[in-house]
Amino acid sequence: MNMDDLIDHAKTLDAVLILRPRPGDGSPEVSWGDAFIYYAPDGVIPATQPFATIVTKDYPDEPASGLDQPGAFRLNIAAPKAEFARVIGSSPRDVMSADHDAHARDTWFPHPVYGAAGWLSVVNPATRLPEALSLLDAAHQAARDRHRRRTA
Repeated sequence: MNMDDLIDHAKTLDAVLILRPRPGDGSPEVSWGDAFIYYAPDGVIPATQPFATIVTKDYPDEPASGLDQPGAFRLNIAAPKAEFARVIGSSPRDVMSADHDAHARDTWFPHPVYGAAGWLSVVNPATRLPEALSLLDAAHQAARDRHRRRTA
């Protein structure tokens, strides 16, 4: 399992725009090699946050996830509240006071910075892959629903 498998799945969802920053495209160097997955029915980067990201390195000002290892990546998903609570066992609001290991592999944890906003993370999902794909689908549906409410 690698990040391209997750990206390939995201490409099967309707109205998805996937940004993969790289040198020379004007994006900040810290984002090179990562992927940002948006719901974008018009094919234009929306003014909203992506519904999922895949990062290949630890970002400054975030607790480290040990992404300096070859092939390591972290999938981050803006999960619907019910899905977040099902996976983590508590609401996003309550979860940040608990201790979670951001280094654990193939284990869900609240995003080290955006967990309180309902973001789930998993480093190198293996046995968690089916659940990761299902959560990507749920996050996509939630992003589509938000877009439709805003444009109605």
